[in-house]
Amino acid sequence: MKIETKCLHAGYTPKNTEPRVVPIVQSTTYVYDSTDDVAAVFDDPTKSLIYSRFENPTVMAVEEKINALEGGIGAMCTSSGQAASLLSLLNILKAGDSFISAATIYGGTVNLFAYTLKKLGIECIFVDADAPEEEIQAAFKPNTKAVFGETLANPALAVFDIEKFANIAHKNGVPLIIDNTFPTPILCRPFEHGADIIVHSTTKYMDGHAVQGGGVIVDSGNFDWTNGKFPEFTEPDESYHGTVYTKTYGKAAYIIKARMQLMRDFGCYPSAQSAFYLNLGLETLHIRMKQYCENAMKVAEYLESSEKVESVNYPGLASNKYHELAKKYLPDGTSGVISFIIKGGRNTAIKFMDSLKLASNEVHVADIRTCVLHPASATHRQLTDEQLVACGINGGLIRFSVGLENVDDIIDDLKQAFAAI
Repeated sequence: MKIETKCLHAGYTPKNTEPRVVPIVQSTTYVYDSTDDVAAVFDDPTKSLIYSRFENPTVMAVEEKINALEGGIGAMCTSSGQAASLLSLLNILKAGDSFISAATIYGGTVNLFAYTLKKLGIECIFVDADAPEEEIQAAFKPNTKAVFGETLANPALAVFDIEKFANIAHKNGVPLIIDNTFPTPILCRPFEHGADIIVHSTTKYMDGHAVQGGGVIVDSGNFDWTNGKFPEFTEPDESYHGTVYTKTYGKAAYIIKARMQLMRDFGCYPSAQSAFYLNLGLETLHIRMKQYCENAMKVAEYLESSEKVESVNYPGLASNKYHELAKKYLPDGTSGVISFIIKGGRNTAIKFMDSLKLASNEVHVADIRTCVLHPASATHRQLTDEQLVACGINGGLIRFSVGLENVDDIIDDLKQAFAAI
């Protein structure tokens, strides 16, 4: 990002006007040379900036970086991962439509899909992601407009077969949306396996330091919105001067519509300060992801050997049911998140967690610090017993997010907590 610099010493011109870090453009407003210039930008927002409710130079620099990491055609940051999931679907769906989602997704997203979107007249059809293609195909309806899944489910850690679902979605003429939060593009690039749209909660590994919330939507530019199922892309948008997105913006129709239409109306755009912090996390992402995976593998192996653990769920383990899929989609590691079921059920799990000293008991995951959570009491508390089972949540299940501390210290903390029960 180039910025103008003026020197106090006459006659001296700086040789390099590009800062080492992305600058914080702390402004809501941009100045134009004429009224005609303002009008031109409102006719086509891609010509310049309008307002920081839906675009800001600092945020846009981060959007370009994430888009490059995922290999897309364009990206749009949001104020949270939930906002990214919501807008990714509202950009396609309207009242009376339905979409299909894997049942093993984050509990907050289940609530968004099953209850909040239902109030808007949008039906979510949950399916077993491990089911045969024929069974998944049977869930489609004439009004089904999208398919949604998580590369690595939170906290079930089920590995999503992206290619299988991409084939099913495309056979039905709808896009596949993938939440790639846990792997990040360092461990998996879903576009290379047929996904069409990617969302992230950047609050997690991308930020890495638990300093700000955020989300992002990335568009592959590969889906054909002119196949007859999506008139909102191919017919004039009366809310925006009759713009026809596929005609005006071609392969970028989806992401431009999301910004011009939805971000304009919902305004869930991150601040420049938040984007600045996110960029700092992105600059070390490739190094951190490698260490998360190394630490987590050692912790998972220790847990698997413990007599006080009923089962360990970490796709990196050879014993894991998703190990073969993990080798296909996540050959460089399966993140730092482990889930395990402790013997003794809910009460024992809570006592174990309260005995940890290094690991923090908090409603967060994918931090540089090791943190632990009891999903049934926290993130998935709103779900019924049946929904908990569908999401792979057991009363004794613990989500353990391995941080970047010395791995021997992490294991020692586990040992003393086990001794306390």
